[in-house]
Amino acid sequence: MAHSLSAKKRIRQNAKRRMRNRAQKGAVKTQIKKYLQLTKQTKDTEAVEQELRVTQKKIDKLAAKGVIHKNTASRKKSQLTRQLNELKAKNQ
Repeated sequence: MAHSLSAKKRIRQNAKRRMRNRAQKGAVKTQIKKYLQLTKQTKDTEAVEQELRVTQKKIDKLAAKGVIHKNTASRKKSQLTRQLNELKAKNQ
């Protein structure tokens, strides 16, 4: 257990940040699941593209804030884009 006031404050700050980061990661995971579900359900590529833009924006915001690593964000965006490209190829 921390004894100094600054160490106690650091523990409180870390706890707040951890909860905020977990909430933001959870929101993005939910958004990704929503996007993937849409790719499986619909053949409307415009709706899927719109959902992809929203998802990529949320991922970019997390990377900019340092919640996730920029390479992780890039990898996730690439995977989601690949799903869209597969859907487009299947519909042609």
